[in-house]
Amino acid sequence: MTVVLLSNIGRLWTGNEMLTKAALLMDEDRVAWVGPAAELPQRIPGVVDDLTDVDDVINIGGGLITPGLVDAHCHPVYAGDRYAEVNMWAKGASKGDIFAAGGGVSTTVTITRGTDPWTLCNAVRERLRHWVLTGSTTVEAKTGYHLTRDGELADVRLLRSLEEEPGMPRLHVTFFPAHGVPPEFFGRPKDYVATAASWLSDAALAGADGVDVYCDNQQFTTEDARMLLGVGQSVGLRTTLHACSRPRHGAVRMATELGCSSVDLLHETDDQDILALATTRTPVVACPTTSLHERRTPPVRSLLDHGVPIGLGTDHNPGLSGTTSMPLVISLAISMFEMTVHEALHAATVGSAHSLGLSDRGMLAPGSLADLVQWDADHEGAFAWSMGLNTLRVWQGGKTIR
Repeated sequence: MTVVLLSNIGRLWTGNEMLTKAALLMDEDRVAWVGPAAELPQRIPGVVDDLTDVDDVINIGGGLITPGLVDAHCHPVYAGDRYAEVNMWAKGASKGDIFAAGGGVSTTVTITRGTDPWTLCNAVRERLRHWVLTGSTTVEAKTGYHLTRDGELADVRLLRSLEEEPGMPRLHVTFFPAHGVPPEFFGRPKDYVATAASWLSDAALAGADGVDVYCDNQQFTTEDARMLLGVGQSVGLRTTLHACSRPRHGAVRMATELGCSSVDLLHETDDQDILALATTRTPVVACPTTSLHERRTPPVRSLLDHGVPIGLGTDHNPGLSGTTSMPLVISLAISMFEMTVHEALHAATVGSAHSLGLSDRGMLAPGSLADLVQWDADHEGAFAWSMGLNTLRVWQGGKTIR
């Protein structure tokens, strides 16, 4: 048994409040005690009989500690890049222009299908390391760039195998075959949705935690999403919706009726959507880097004011967002979404974990996972100033991994 005391913590974000002059005790992979240092007991039954008997004491030097950050939305399993396409976006090209030029998800599907599994695995492994280096200890990772049964299931297994390697973040694996219509199903999206639905039980057996659908009038309709997500729920998968369609298509209200785990991106919405989300307490995951590229901003301030739970994600993907930095996402959320620093920190920890159905992380409380970060700052205001605050140390399950 290993018991470690973190002392002289200047400021500690628990996930819900900021403590000053704090201390934290880790027992193996869990938090055993956290609170003001002046209240640290000399004995904690079942953990340590005398505080002088702890295995290690780490002096934080007055620094800032938070839970490990949780990225609630990203797409790390792909090969190649789409830099030329991003250049078109920068010049003002529309999504339709890019599709007409042969770009979009299909480009990455072609490259990923043509990449051998070893090369793909190495690329994904290297990507996932970047999340840990910037303070994310849990990452929601989607498949979605094979769009075949065997390829998508192999991606689930790839992610599960990487999660077991040292230095990797914890993963919440989302099966995402409804990312686009593959070329062999061109013009037959409903046939593809029915086919993809038949893969969901195998995805659950392979280790997937959830299923997602890209709901947009140019991809899959609300009816397509309802059918696929309903099948997902029947085999025990959590359900998520890329709610990219306009409010009149009813995707958000369908997601609330179905009891989806989260509604993501939500670039455009209306008062009815907000009321439905507030009534059902359905979490919304916002991705500010994508909002920048789309030039559309979700009404996060209004959602918060209505009591809608908010999570944050990088939306890392080859077409729009290359960042793996949740500290950058926090900075952008503060500046773009009218969030306070504490609201953004809550969204990147407790809020993101809640959207993934994870109650054992995103917070620092007795019994929670000992996933935490020491930042290169002594005050949380640095998140708003830095545009990507640096980490000094990252713990996962009580072990230093950065």
